[in-house]
Amino acid sequence: MSSIEEIGAAIERLSPEELSAFRRWFSAYDAARWDSGIEMDVVGGKLGPLAGEALDCYRSGTAREL
Repeated sequence: MSSIEEIGAAIERLSPEELSAFRRWFSAYDAARWDSGIEMDVVGGKLGPLAGEALDCYRSGTAREL
């Protein structure tokens, strides 16, 4: 059995209260990992070209609202 299968089986055994607590924990964990990845991209310069492109669109009037 793989780790993913083991984790899935353990989650299936959680009580409703435990599942709720797990959801809260995982949501916070996932958000922190996402934030960390974005921060690494910023430090690594990966977002600079995208920001430049967005500013060019804004300045030229071709940007659109989301």
